[in-house]
Amino acid sequence: MRRVYAVEPGAAEDATDRVVLDFDRRSRRRIVLSTQAGAAILLDLPRAVHLRDGDALRLEDGALIAVRAADEDLIEIHAHGTAQMVRIAWHLGNRHLPTQLVPGPDGGTIRIRADHVIAEMVAGLGGHWRPISAPFDPEGGAYGGPSTSHGHAHGHGHHHEHAHD
Repeated sequence: MRRVYAVEPGAAEDATDRVVLDFDRRSRRRIVLSTQAGAAILLDLPRAVHLRDGDALRLEDGALIAVRAADEDLIEIHAHGTAQMVRIAWHLGNRHLPTQLVPGPDGGTIRIRADHVIAEMVAGLGGHWRPISAPFDPEGGAYGGPSTSHGHAHGHGHHHEHAHD
């Protein structure tokens, strides 16, 4: 099996093959991946990395494999004003949901994974949402991690349970 030894940000244009991965499979240290041409490759790096759409995986033989983000079921959230959007963002953050911020001329939107309970909460806060299928690349977080796993202490004044990956 061919082994990945480096990630090259933004180098996908020179790749000879590609892997298409959802968000969870793009945040790994070690995983066997299948390319679109059917080759098995081993990602085996010293620490976890977050692969982004357009990155390339450098194999030991020098070949490059492009990383493409798979479409996922998401909801795209917007609001009528900045204060309303900030309030919605606060509630999403308080639930530690992976959240992607999408800039736009109207103030932008927020994308999260499709979740009917959260969609109802957004509507209850006066926001609007629509289901979409798109690549998902949420913010990395204040502690540098790309996912919802926690390796830090919380000091935000209340206690709640966490689902850890």
